[in-house]
Amino acid sequence: MNLGNLLHARATENPEKTALLCVDGAMSYKVLDETSTRLARWFLAQGLRAGERVAVHWPNSFEVVQLYFSLFKAGLIAVAVNVRLKPAEIGYILDHSEARMCFSEPSLASKAERAGACCPILTALPQLELPHASSGMPSVDLDQPAILLYTSGTTAHPKGVTHTHRTLLCTAEIMARDVMDSSDVVAPMTQLMHAAALNVCLMPCIYVGASMALLPEFCPEAVLDAIERFRCTFLFGLPTLMQFVVEEQAGKPRQVGSLRTAISGGDSVPIALQDRFKMLFGIPLQEIYGMTETLPITLIPKGALRPGSMGVPKEGFELRIADNAGRDVCENETGEVMVRSAANCVGYWNDPAATEAALGDGWLRTGDLASRDSEGFCWFKGRNKQIIVRAGSNISPQEVEEALYLHPTVLEAGVVGAPDTLYGERVVAFVVVRSGQVVDEEALREFARQRLADYKVPERIIYLQELPKGPSGKVQRRALKEMLTAGAEAVTVG
Repeated sequence: MNLGNLLHARATENPEKTALLCVDGAMSYKVLDETSTRLARWFLAQGLRAGERVAVHWPNSFEVVQLYFSLFKAGLIAVAVNVRLKPAEIGYILDHSEARMCFSEPSLASKAERAGACCPILTALPQLELPHASSGMPSVDLDQPAILLYTSGTTAHPKGVTHTHRTLLCTAEIMARDVMDSSDVVAPMTQLMHAAALNVCLMPCIYVGASMALLPEFCPEAVLDAIERFRCTFLFGLPTLMQFVVEEQAGKPRQVGSLRTAISGGDSVPIALQDRFKMLFGIPLQEIYGMTETLPITLIPKGALRPGSMGVPKEGFELRIADNAGRDVCENETGEVMVRSAANCVGYWNDPAATEAALGDGWLRTGDLASRDSEGFCWFKGRNKQIIVRAGSNISPQEVEEALYLHPTVLEAGVVGAPDTLYGERVVAFVVVRSGQVVDEEALREFARQRLADYKVPERIIYLQELPKGPSGKVQRRALKEMLTAGAEAVTVG
């Protein structure tokens, strides 16, 4: 069963079941299956052949899901283009993937056009009235590439993470096994152009035959309104987005009793955020760990009291924590997370060197640091390139951020290392305070000192109106470092 057959099977089982919801209407599994089949035939009629790439540059909508599954059915490869990218970034992705065409939502089309790519930019799905017969559709092998998901490129050009029909189906099965069923109404807060919403929400949703509510862009008010209106049962979002939803619920509560499951990941989930979410929504905020290359590696089981842990490995994942020489470390020692699973990507598009470096022996090297306790729970310790080394001591930015988040005035925190001639690096924190509140730098530093060893306490705290975030919504620590280089006083607001 490939991805196209999966959708057809769900439509056959329950044709009138709602597959997709939005503020303007609903789409059944039958209609989603039929329209994606017609569109798949249209692609083939344009002369496109199996393995060729078609870019999708569209915010969350019915069109995105129709495009994805039409490409899967036609044996073509979807190229996900994040809607927050700038023209030069879009141009690189279109050129690197050698996309034959790009579907760009009308309000975004000017960006794609300015990208200077050679492929045509289409701003609407063709209106097709073609026979519904299943004849003439190509045979699509499970190991054919299905989608390219470009990483955010924090160190160089983004890499095209390549997932096949098999890896996406495996991800959907593993994800859905414990947390989703056909009665769910799923609400993703991130774009389907991003691996998180695709693999935590869309694919498991179709796998079990659930419904999904789509918002074109993130807005905390709209998220809560959708939960109330559509009786959503499953909520997913990055920690930064969850923080804004929590703030909105605290200020203007909605009826959110329909929620059964709430999952957050993509970055560390502060304990303070987990506590406030449980207080306001009445259910735990489960932390998930994964990456564009594979997901979901670990998940906090419901009812597990492990604040700060990123959970236990999901069934279907082998997880090692290894030192620089590739040897497994002892219990409670820190090392790099290495993962082997049928859900792992098959490599990076047109980049054999990067593929060999990350997956050469079958184990995915994540670049993330963690430890594992005696009960198998994993604890995130940071990323190889983000660890702050002060006078020979390693400091995890996440640990310092956790301490700052416990202060009642702190809405967001980002911690980086700044060069220091004496100690090598010193700790600098960037902080956003809640609206209408103020906290003195020394008072906040003293607050942190009560919870951290002295050498981990930020030597400098810079207040911002907001923290810089990448296309996926994650805080960009690289951008914070660049602010320091440029002279952070220029952006200090408090």
